Amino acid sequence: MAEEQAAVQEPETVPYQIKIEDAGPATKKVSIEVPQEVIASKLEQQFTQLRREAALPGFRPGHAPRKLIEKRFHTDVRDQVKRTLISESYEQAISKNSLSVIGEPHFDNADSIELPETGSLTYSFEVEVQPDINLPPLTGLAVKKPKVEVKDEHVDQAMLNLRQQQGILVPVEDRGVEAGDYLTADIHLKVDGNVVSHQHDAQVIAKPGRFAGIQIDDLDVKLQGQKPGEKREFTVTGPDNHAVEPIRGKEVLIEVDLKDIKKLELAELDQAFLDGLGFADEAELRGALREQMLERVDYDVKQSMRDQINNYLLQNVYIDLPSKLSDRQADRVLQRRRIDMLMRGLPEDQVDARIESLRGGIREESVRDLKLFFILQKIAADFNVEVDEAELNGRIALLAAQSGKRPEKLKQEMTADGSLLSMYVQMREQKAIDEILKSAKIEEVDVDTVKEDKPAGAAPSSDQPAT
Repeated sequence: MAEEQAAVQEPETVPYQIKIEDAGPATKKVSIEVPQEVIASKLEQQFTQLRREAALPGFRPGHAPRKLIEKRFHTDVRDQVKRTLISESYEQAISKNSLSVIGEPHFDNADSIELPETGSLTYSFEVEVQPDINLPPLTGLAVKKPKVEVKDEHVDQAMLNLRQQQGILVPVEDRGVEAGDYLTADIHLKVDGNVVSHQHDAQVIAKPGRFAGIQIDDLDVKLQGQKPGEKREFTVTGPDNHAVEPIRGKEVLIEVDLKDIKKLELAELDQAFLDGLGFADEAELRGALREQMLERVDYDVKQSMRDQINNYLLQNVYIDLPSKLSDRQADRVLQRRRIDMLMRGLPEDQVDARIESLRGGIREESVRDLKLFFILQKIAADFNVEVDEAELNGRIALLAAQSGKRPEKLKQEMTADGSLLSMYVQMREQKAIDEILKSAKIEEVDVDTVKEDKPAGAAPSSDQPAT
């Protein structure tokens, strides 16, 4: 009995016939044949087990006739055996051929795969796999370290930002829109006279920025003087990557039906304000703001140096990517952007708004990030880089403090939406880059001289196109 059990628990010993073929960039086609005798053996096991356990009317468990069991459960058993054989043969094909699979398999005619009454079961699928990567030299790269000083005027601006965050919105009744006002409006976007997008009770700030997914640098000017109850319209050109397809690259008429105007009154810098934030006086608050800014500057400086390494890698590593980029990859890019913005101290509502505006044009960024993902995963493996639980919890605690949540609550939320895994990957990649920076030739320079280019050290090979 023990030997029979072991045979069942070790599907890798089953003689499946497996064929692997190239099916495009970083993609393999896997064809599998399950012999008739394997199917028969698995069916026999299932029916034997079912007969021992099945309770049919008029028969004690284990005493129902075999033919009756087969007739009653024929379809269910065959479906279960089919799923089991596909699962076991898939795992064996991946394991025995050392395929580093990314994403889910794409089955050929999945709905038509059936367990045959006689003969072998054959099926095939395609999988995207980790591409082969040849790394360029990684030691002695020249990297520019931006020199950033936190000055009194920076602290003044941080204080102003804090007063704005703690301020209140008060109704405006005696004038039209002015720059900086907070507006409530119904917005309709029309192309060729047809409404292609609309938003009711949209919250808008009269300042340059993204409006209905379109960058408008003079929005405050376009809305200047408009009063509640009035409609105003203007024409813009939709971006090529807008989330709404009919808007892409088209002339768009934007109608703004203004409902309400409010202006922001800054919080008074008095003792009640200081007490509410837990500070004894203004000097203590300014000191805390300066320390917080120094932490952010340190993060930004490190990120600038990492970006230089990233660009060097992108320019010096050629990767033939899978032709199909999954929606999950685009979501991973958005999650990374969200975590990065939170780490920079942006309020959560602003982060969510920016992420939503990025969603429409994320594919190009997905391609770039997917290339970096493969490159940095290889570097992390070569350097034996890992992120332990303490490091992960430390990052979560920092994000929780910035968002005003309990760390354990934030961790639960991030686990549920998949962003915890994204953060782990991001931290591992950062540690991999930091390993490269350990041997880099770092030059401290004025922040204005740091460019988004590769560090000196190597140029793209003539036989490898820059990515």
